[in-house]
Order: sequence, then C-alpha cells, then structure tokens
Amino acid sequence: MNYSFLLSIALILLFTKLFGLATAKVHLPQVVGALVAGILLGPGCFGILHESNFLTYTAEIGVILLMFIAGIDTDMNVLKKTGPAACLIATLGVFVPIFVCSGVYLLFFVKSFSYTALMKALFIGVVFAATSVSITVETLNEMGKLQTNVGATLLSAAIIDDIIGIVVLSVLSGLGDDTVNPYGVVAKIGLFFLFTFIVGLVVYRIFKMITIRHSHTRRLAVWALAFCFIMSYCAEKLFGVADITGAFFAGVILCNLTDMKQFVAKKLTVASYLFFTPVFFAGIGLKIKIESVGANLIFFTLCLIIAAVGSKIIGCGLAAKICKMSNSDSLKIGVGMIARGEVALMVAQKGILSGYIDPKILPSIVICVVFAALITPIILKWTYSGENK
Repeated sequence: MNYSFLLSIALILLFTKLFGLATAKVHLPQVVGALVAGILLGPGCFGILHESNFLTYTAEIGVILLMFIAGIDTDMNVLKKTGPAACLIATLGVFVPIFVCSGVYLLFFVKSFSYTALMKALFIGVVFAATSVSITVETLNEMGKLQTNVGATLLSAAIIDDIIGIVVLSVLSGLGDDTVNPYGVVAKIGLFFLFTFIVGLVVYRIFKMITIRHSHTRRLAVWALAFCFIMSYCAEKLFGVADITGAFFAGVILCNLTDMKQFVAKKLTVASYLFFTPVFFAGIGLKIKIESVGANLIFFTLCLIIAAVGSKIIGCGLAAKICKMSNSDSLKIGVGMIARGEVALMVAQKGILSGYIDPKILPSIVICVVFAALITPIILKWTYSGENK
C-alpha cells in the first residue's frame, strides 16, 4: 500500500488551519485561508500535492456534509417571518446574477453559439447565484443591526436563494447531456421533490419518535448521517439531481426537530471541520494553475467581479424597492447579498466534474469569491455610516 495519502492529509490539515487562522486575524472567513493553502500546496505553486481519487472522494463527502449541515440549520421561523419580500429578493438575487454573469462568459469565450456554450455560460452564472450570508450576519451583529427588519430579511433571502440556486443547479445537471429530453429532466426533478416530500413525512415522524428517548445519543447523529448519504445517492442515481441537493433537503427535513437538530449539527460539524471540509476547500486550490492566467483571463476576472457584485446589488435592491422598502434599506439589502462563499465553490466543483466549467477559469471564480468576501463588510458598514448607533 502507498501511504503517501497520510502525508497529503496531514499537510492539508496543518496548512488549511494555519492559513485559516491567519485570515481570521484580519477578519476574513477561514475558507479564504484554506483556499490559499490549497493553491500554495498544489501544482499551481510549489507542487507538493496533486489531485488523487482519494482526495476527490474525500472532498465530495466534505461538500455533502456542508450542504446537509446547511439544510439542518435552516430556520423555518425566520423564513415565515419575512415571507414574500424575502422570496422576491431571493428570486431576483438568483436570476439577475445568472443572466449577467452568464453574459460575461459568453462575451469572452463564445465565438459561435451552441447548446454546450449555453450550458457552460449558465454554470458560470449559477456559481454566483447563491449568497454566503455568514459574513453579512457577522457584520450586522457587530454593529447591533442583526435584529432589525433588514437583518431578518437578509437572513431569510440568503436561505431562500441558496434553495433556488440548488434547484437551478439540479436542472442544469439534468440538462447537461444535450441528447436528454428536457421534459424528461423536468419530470425527474418533479419526481425527486415528490419523493423528498413523501420520504420527508415518514422520516420526520421516525426521527421525532426516536428523539423522545434518544435525543442526545451518538446513534442519532449516525442515523441522520446515513439518511443524508441515502438522499444524496437517490438524488444523483435515481433522479439525475446533484447529490448535494439530496443532502441539503435531507437536512431541511430534519430542521424542525429542535431537540435533535443542534445535537446532530454539532456532532457532524466537528467531523466536517476536522477532516472533510479542509480537504474540500484545499482541493479547490489544488485545481488552480497560476501559469494559466493570461491577460484575457485577468480582464475577464475584472468584468466578472463587476458583474457578480453589481448584479446582486441591482437584483436584490430592486426587489426590496418593489416590496416598498426605503432607498436606504434597499441598498443595504443589495449590499448584504453580495458575499459569495461555500455554495459558489461547491457549484464550481460540480461544474468542473461535469465538464462544463474549464479549470482554467477557476482562478477567476476564486478571486471573485474572495473579493466579494472582502468588500461586503466594508460597503455594508458604509451604508450604515449615516445612522445613529
């Protein structure tokens, strides 16, 4: 047996943690440090580590765990509180970036229009559809503005646009083969949601009975994780839907079980944080090859940054204005939805594996994600600068 995988894991864990702590010191998400660690360790820089089947499978488990935890952490009460406004903000906040960012890709890389070119462009658009609200929440909490109408609306809209983005990704994944009947794809996705609804009713009742006697036992976390993997497998193999979609909705099914959700999320977060998630984010960095960055790609990156940032401000801000929010609050909503994070990188990973995102474009995607993480708290604080604290 070749034991080099042990050294690979050790280096990934050490360097992602070290760089994660370094970025946290300057008030950036630790994911940024993990990405930097992967870039430095990978073939794009020092060439110490390279992609392997082991790292690929481990990273896939990492992304499934992330989506399951995101689903189980969904707060239905927050979604109900803001209602229609959050839905409209989320909807425009998904489809405006898809349209604008897809257009930027078509402008730079497509000379003759085709089905494949459209799919590639749409995958780029979907990468920037979902919002990472954690940075916004942390900023609002720091300013004492989280428990406001704007704060609640932002939180709900970010949750909903994650759901919409994942559904759109599932549709694109199903349409990835140009020989597939689009109506068949839509039918299979509809069947997936019907399957999820029926399974959800049954599994929810089962877990509700289990939590009466075993609400804080390790076996509960094991069963929940098994359910997550079963849903991921069924989504991918039976319905042609992305496995992370199955994982996310597995979490949503369990999110109302208050007695168990915090316990299960805590247990799985430990496993994810210790091992699988660092491998996933470092794996993104390993795919980046610095030498592939040319003048055209640099200009594309700049335009993509403008598109990614501007489309969220315009789409979400316009939706907030339609919902009769003030100009000031509409701007705050738009700015608060700028940040991209884990979901964007997950979609990028799926796009690369499906062949619809060229790994050469990955540096542009990573730079956009990092830039959005950097700029969101700065602009958001500026939008509140004229108010009394």
